[in-house]
Amino acid sequence: MTLLGPNDPAPVLIERAAGASPFVLACDHAGRAVPESLGNLGVPASEFERHVAWDIGALGVSRVLSEHLDAVLIAQRYSRLVIDCNRPEDHPGSIPTLSERTEIPGNRDLAPAAAEARRAEILRPYQAAIAGVLEHRRQPSILVAVHSFTPVYLDEPRAWQAGVLYTPGNRLAEALLALLRQRVAPPVGDNEPYALSQTSDYTVPLQAERRGLANVELEIRQDLIADAAGQRRWALLLAELLPIAASAAGLEG
Repeated sequence: MTLLGPNDPAPVLIERAAGASPFVLACDHAGRAVPESLGNLGVPASEFERHVAWDIGALGVSRVLSEHLDAVLIAQRYSRLVIDCNRPEDHPGSIPTLSERTEIPGNRDLAPAAAEARRAEILRPYQAAIAGVLEHRRQPSILVAVHSFTPVYLDEPRAWQAGVLYTPGNRLAEALLALLRQRVAPPVGDNEPYALSQTSDYTVPLQAERRGLANVELEIRQDLIADAAGQRRWALLLAELLPIAASAAGLEG
């Protein structure tokens, strides 16, 4: 079974492939495309404007950050309603039937071949692109995964401006968290509003932790980066702080 047709975009966007920075940027939920063969998944068009479909503002931040750090950027173009490229293949949320309160009828009772097509044509090429970049670089790499989160989830407001996600003992993340808390109005989340784990996350555990690479996962509140000005503001802040954090952690930044 083939999922993507000739009019569908390639699943992976790579920019600044020859970037000289040790930082490698990954944007798992950059896009909200849906393959033509899947129609609209039975989801109203308005839902594709919301956080359930993609990480609003994350690609804009990543692109400006890539430019200022001279860092390679690998981004994924398809909506996480099609398949979530930051979930292990066997995770219940890999191909969701419900996201917050949004039902995804096109994902119900999915045939095994249909689910495999999404993994084979979207998720695996994206993860393979990250692996290819990391394996062919001539210098140590620092993986930075850029995400965004909704200000209100299931009617619960989220006060954090940003969150730093990491597993214990991550000196880079701890240094970056301390710097952000000096520069950003509180609160800045320490593994909040999400916590990084081997079971719920895929990109950082698979691509960085498995290779013993320094890493950090970032979450920025979407209302702060919904427009180009906000995206630039946060990207420039991170472009300043990431190298300082890397140096504080004893890494080349």
